[in-house]
Formats: sequence, structure tokens, C-alpha cells
Amino acid sequence: PMGGGTFNATTYLLDSHIDAGLGNAVAVRSRDCSLTYAELLDCVAHAAGGLRDLGVRPEERVLIVLLDGPDWLAAFLGTLRIGAVPVPVSTMLTSRDLIGIAQDARPRVAIVSDELASLPGFLAGTGWLDHIVVAGPPGTAAQAREHPRGRQIHRWQDFMQAAPAAAAATTTETPGFWLYTSGTTSFPHAAMHRQVDLRTTAEAFGSQVLGVRSDDIAYSVSKLFFAFGLGNSLTFPLSAGATAVLDRRPPTPTSVAEVIQKERPTLFFAVPSFYASLLAAEVPGDAFASVRAAVSAGESLPAEIFHRFRQRFGVEIIDGLGSTEALHTYLSNRPGQARAGTCGTPVPGYEVRIVNGEGRPVAPGKPGHLLLRGDSIATGYWADAAASRRVFEGEWLRTGDVCSCSPEGVFTHLGRANDMLKAGGIWVSPAEVEAALLQHPGLLEASVVGQPDHEGIERLVAYLVARPGQVPAEHELGAFVRERLAAFKRPRRFVLLPELPKTTTGKIRRTELRSYPWPGEQRADAVTCASASADQAV
Repeated sequence: PMGGGTFNATTYLLDSHIDAGLGNAVAVRSRDCSLTYAELLDCVAHAAGGLRDLGVRPEERVLIVLLDGPDWLAAFLGTLRIGAVPVPVSTMLTSRDLIGIAQDARPRVAIVSDELASLPGFLAGTGWLDHIVVAGPPGTAAQAREHPRGRQIHRWQDFMQAAPAAAAATTTETPGFWLYTSGTTSFPHAAMHRQVDLRTTAEAFGSQVLGVRSDDIAYSVSKLFFAFGLGNSLTFPLSAGATAVLDRRPPTPTSVAEVIQKERPTLFFAVPSFYASLLAAEVPGDAFASVRAAVSAGESLPAEIFHRFRQRFGVEIIDGLGSTEALHTYLSNRPGQARAGTCGTPVPGYEVRIVNGEGRPVAPGKPGHLLLRGDSIATGYWADAAASRRVFEGEWLRTGDVCSCSPEGVFTHLGRANDMLKAGGIWVSPAEVEAALLQHPGLLEASVVGQPDHEGIERLVAYLVARPGQVPAEHELGAFVRERLAAFKRPRRFVLLPELPKTTTGKIRRTELRSYPWPGEQRADAVTCASASADQAV
């Protein structure tokens, strides 16, 4: 048919398992309930019917601001089932951020979790909405609040009473869903994905790298609104007939360890900063005994964290590189063959190139801009032609990442293009400096940025989070970096912080760090723990 072959993501992820006689297999478990594939499909069909009854038409957006749980799956997949476009967003955003995204996406319907404290402000400031579905226990206080006039408020329980809807006759070219980028430097963009992109990532990274099986149990610290979490907790387990474990609570090392010990997952997913937090917490050494593969993405995994985690928990971390625009991981290490400090080799189905500023290939081992080609790449950004033209170059995606590739074909992520630093006229990768710093036993996290000193000259500054009970001394850090880094790569200042500023998806906000005053005039919660000696000056 015109517009590609017939494909609906919900029939691929759910109906196919029912047709194969696997309806009684467990699809999702949470603290509140457990649903089989037959039960989840029933929920999805009723949610699709509820949206249809609210007048949602194919390709119209539905905003989803839900905590992780079966209702999240029902809302997202129910929207896809009728050919509409789910737009999941972070539950950790402020009301102001939510209003900005809602005004950008222009949905007529939003589905929100009752527990979210930002709900009143969100409802008051979104001018496009006609219907708001509130998911949560019946009779709770938030559902009894007064709501802005002109908008119909629906309880989830009533919304789900609609007659079930069949899957729409969508195709491989049908618009699927939008995912907003994390917006570390500017207002986030909505990357527009097709429904079929879910199948592409399931058959590439999920099947050919992780080897997801029907007996797997997947648990992701990264939430479903994040592209990484969407694959981990929805696409990969449901495509294989496996089980997803969901937790509505904000993740902490304690809560995550509790879930792991209760649910015994075989696949575990987190970002590098959370792996660091697990190492700093009192988590039993056998907590990960059931895990056959631990996966990391979001930012580069420092080699030191890789080694510490394997030594303590007996599990290697499979690090990779992905993006919201590509939907999931396109460069990855392989289970049993992980190389610390690298992001591995291309995932089957993806092609990568490293080029210089003029677009020409660079020599092995040299840094350059990473370009990507693959079938899961977004079709562009919503309502931003200029940004789309900068990033989407024909079949190729300009990822914004700087990488190098060894003669053996193994890739190393050196940072984002706008994070690269120039010291003494020589380019420096912050990832390399951070990896060296994290070899210090007293450090938990590190982020290196360039900041102008009192004379306006850009210098390297390391912002650090110490391990509990540790306060690295000036002479220790000075001597430590001198042994491991060339003079031009050594930070000029070291600043301890209680925590590093991060986006809602766990990425470090380097732009915010760069805006801090030159060390010596720090914020009240910062402590300069060391200053570079004279021979470290660039």
C-alpha cells in the first residue's frame, strides 16, 4: 500500500504473542499488579477505545505524563493502536517545563499521574488541552481539586470503561511517537519517530546484541519517558515475549537493590551516574546474582566504574552509545567481550563514520565527528526546520558526538562536540580527563569543563563528587593527575560538590557547570579541594 507495508506496533508487541498461544505469559510486573500478555492487550485496547471516544484522530498528539507502571504502557500503546501519536515526557519536569512542551506539541488530550505535584500548575497553563485523563487511585485528593474551566477531566477508571478498539491499519511509514531530547543546552526538540522504529531497535540491539529471550526479566532504572528506558522496559521485553519490571518510585540505590532482590531480573539497565551511586551505597555483593547482562548508556561509562562494578558484583557492564534521534543504542560492546572505556562496535543494521570539520574521514585513532545511518533514525524535529537541517543530512544523522576508532574498529566516545576543550591550542577530551580522575579511590563522579579565569583565558576545571567519608587532599589530587595526564590535560582547579547538576535523564549539565564562577568565588556548597601547581598551567 501507499506509504509502506502494513505495520502496527501493538500487533507486533502484543497481538502476535496472543496468536502464538502465549497470552498467559507475564508481560509486566510492578509493586501494584502483574499483567499477562492477554491482560495487557485488553488494557491497551480499552485505552485505545477511550482515546477514540474522546475524539482523538490518527496522527493527533496525546501527551503522557505518567509514572512508570502498567497504565503507562496502556496509554502509550493505546495511542499507537489507533494511529495517534503518543508524546511521553519526563515526570520530573517543572510545571513551567511541562507547559512549554505542551504548547509546542499542541495535544488535545493529556494523560497524567495523579501523584505528580506539578499537576495543578500544568493544568492551569496549557491552552491546547480539551481533555485530561487523571490516572491514580479513585477518591484521592488531587482528583477532587477544582480544574480550569473548559477542560473535561476524566478518571482513568472511567476512561478505561470504553469499548476496546482494534488496531488501526497503519503502515511502516505511519508517524509513531515523539520523544523530546533532554535539552542540556537549549529548549528540547521533539524527535519524530515512526511506529516501525520500535521493531527496528528490537531486532537490532534487543535481539542481536542482548539476545533478549522470552524467559528474560528486564528492569531499567531509566524511566519509560527516556528513549533508553522505552527500549529497555517496553520494546525489548515485549518484542520477545519477556517480562518487564516497572517501579513508579524515583530510583535510589536502596529502592533499586530492593527491586533486584525481589524480582531477580536477568537484564539490568542504568546510566553511568547510577552505577556510580550503586558502588557508593551499601548494596549486598550478591544483589546482581540473577543478572546476565548489565547495560549502560546516556553518557560514557568510565573504565574505573566498569572495573569496580565487576570486581564488587561480578557482572560486566555493557556500555554503548545511543541517542533520542536514533531511538536507542547504535554502538555497543558485546556480552562477554566488553572493553572498558569504549562504546564498542556498530550494532547490526547501523553504519557509522568519523569525519573532520570538512566532512572528510579521519585516520584511525584520531578524533572526529560521528555520523550515523540506520533505519530507526527520526524523520526530523517537530516545527524546527533549521535544527533539522543541521542534524539530519540525507540518510545520515550528525550525532553531535566526538569519537575515535581504533585500527581494530573499536569506538571510543570522547564527548559531545560542544564539550570538547582546547588547552594551549590542543584539543582535550573531557571524557579522558574524567576517566583518569575516577581512578582515584576517593572520587565517585567527575565532570571536566572549560571556564575563563580572571584574565579571561579558558582553563580546565574539574568538578568532583567524593565517595562517602572521603575528602581528597590538594597534594593527593595534584600528584595523582601528574602521574596520569600530560600537562596540557590537567585541570587547573578541582572543586568538590555534594552532587553534579543533571538533566532528568541523568546526563550532567555541563553548561550549568561552565556558568559557575571561577573557583575561589564558588557557590556556597562548593569546596575547592585542590589547586593546580605551577607546572600544570597551560
